[in-house]
Amino acid sequence: MNRIGFWIASALLALAIASSTMFVVDQRQFGVVYQLGEIKSVVTEPGLNFKMPPPFQNVSYIDKRLLTLESTAADPMLTAEKQRVVIDWFVRWRISDAPQYIRNVGLDERAGALQLNRVVRNSFQEEVNRRTVFQLLSSDREALMAAVKQQVLGAVNSSDKPWGMDVVDVRITRVDYAETITRSVYDRMEAERKRVANELRSTGAAEGEQIRADADRQREVILADAYRDAQILKGDGDAKASNTFANAYNKDPAFAKFYRSLEAYKTSFSSKGDIVILDGESDFLKGMRTNQVMPSK
Repeated sequence: MNRIGFWIASALLALAIASSTMFVVDQRQFGVVYQLGEIKSVVTEPGLNFKMPPPFQNVSYIDKRLLTLESTAADPMLTAEKQRVVIDWFVRWRISDAPQYIRNVGLDERAGALQLNRVVRNSFQEEVNRRTVFQLLSSDREALMAAVKQQVLGAVNSSDKPWGMDVVDVRITRVDYAETITRSVYDRMEAERKRVANELRSTGAAEGEQIRADADRQREVILADAYRDAQILKGDGDAKASNTFANAYNKDPAFAKFYRSLEAYKTSFSSKGDIVILDGESDFLKGMRTNQVMPSK
């Protein structure tokens, strides 16, 4: 029984030693083999590889894909006319020489991104100081990005300590004024819009008053013309009525007098509570007497 256990333990130990001598490199990575803390070799092709078991040799991996570094700092830069602007940018870069990168930059991609960010920002600051805001927003923007790329390439490919990386592209994504300047610009724009709005309101109010005054004037003219026409029609009607009454009165004066008496009675006694006080000698009720009901022919 002890013999079987020994063989099983020996097989497991041999398997562990064998597995520690093998490693797989992905196509997206560099495989860096260290021997006693120094770089022994770099595997650039994907596949299965062999090494000595730890602690004699160890393996670490570095990404060899195209990486993107985006600006994170929002500190403003000064232009040639001393305007404070904020520039957002990004850089496309990759590790091209793993041993040089590890010796001169760091053990992982983050170390390269930190140093590259510093160099790119300093290059942008230097180039922005030479240009105006108009140049940053015009066709000179391409020249600015090309100049920054050349400066960055010169820094990472220096002859004394090359970084072992390649900078593929440098691009600007946004150019804007600093927040304080932007706020003042927005405040001026808001004040200007308010001024225009108040001017439009004042103009509209003045035109509204003019329209209302004109409408009132036209109303008065129309009412005056209508009153004049009404008075003319009324005068014509009264004249015709008077003429008709006069003609009727001349045909039968007694009947006309009697009819006028009836109209007077109708007006005087319009309700049951009406009281009329007359003098005894008044002729007001003469038409109501028996012998005066109908006029004689």
